[in-house]
Amino acid sequence: MKRTITHLADGRELLYFDRRDDADHSAIDTRDLPPRPLASELRYDPLMDEWVAVARHRQTRTHLPSADECPLCPAHPGSEIPSLYDVAVFENRFPSFSFNIGEYEEVGGLSQVRPGIGRCEVVCFTPVHDASFSSLSDDQVELVMEAWADRTSELSALPGVEQVFCFENRGAEIGITLPHPHGQIYAYPYVTPRTRQMLEAAARHQGGNLFADVLAAERKGPRVVASNEHWTAFVPAAARYPFEVHLYPHRRVPDIPGLSAEERSAFGPLYTDVLRRLDGLFGVAMPYVAAWHQAPVSHGRDLAYLHLQLFSIRRAANKLKYLAGSESAMGAFVNDVLPEEAARMLRESVTS
Repeated sequence: MKRTITHLADGRELLYFDRRDDADHSAIDTRDLPPRPLASELRYDPLMDEWVAVARHRQTRTHLPSADECPLCPAHPGSEIPSLYDVAVFENRFPSFSFNIGEYEEVGGLSQVRPGIGRCEVVCFTPVHDASFSSLSDDQVELVMEAWADRTSELSALPGVEQVFCFENRGAEIGITLPHPHGQIYAYPYVTPRTRQMLEAAARHQGGNLFADVLAAERKGPRVVASNEHWTAFVPAAARYPFEVHLYPHRRVPDIPGLSAEERSAFGPLYTDVLRRLDGLFGVAMPYVAAWHQAPVSHGRDLAYLHLQLFSIRRAANKLKYLAGSESAMGAFVNDVLPEEAARMLRESVTS
């Protein structure tokens, strides 16, 4: 793999990950771009014991451009990526977190305000605009994983970063703003609420590692969708979403950099198979969120267990699962599909 670091016209980093050592990325970004926005402000919610980022500049981010104006397609005048690439990663032009710190006023009451330091990056999985992650070759998925591992290590070393989150949003129903196949990486200045909750549960668990015990139990049960030597994909017993699949490596590692070459190689064939099964359920492109759960930078690394959570809000061919009153207001999920039935449907789904 060849890794090349360059910069965009406004100073943001752009990294290329290529299979060929002779890949040429000498093209320069000559656009006239506005100054980079200031970092968001973090406001503390004392009732929830959580931080909320307020990033007003994100209201102006690019929204569903035409294919010929896509900023993720390479080598055209409006592109964020001035040369052809295999996989490309760049700092988000409209970040939720950054190190471009401004001045932040206190808001009074019991809340606190601090700069939203951190970093947000965009990961372009392929230069092909109308592709999808499920259509990527095994080699291309491995290259994406190399990029995820590289960025996780690099971002974890930044001052003030507490957690690195790699994810993909896919589909208009999920709310994407760019249809080109891509994901994002957030380097948070705090441990996220879901990760904190899972680690607290793992700390209370008796008799072994909670995640490993969950995996061991699921591998024996009726909710396995697919598996190979190194990974198992299963619908969790208490799935929150109509179609939700968790992918676990069989060996506990805290994050993507901890995976062996064999484990990285084995991930792609299984994962793309599961994605095609999702698309095959109703014969439509399934909207989904794919979320890598990694250990925080300096907390709970002995408890955490790397895994991918994949879920869709589609519950039937022409119906979506809306997160309404109970889910949005109370955080109390009500699932419309029996997890065992969802697993059976995925196992029987046509993948071609």
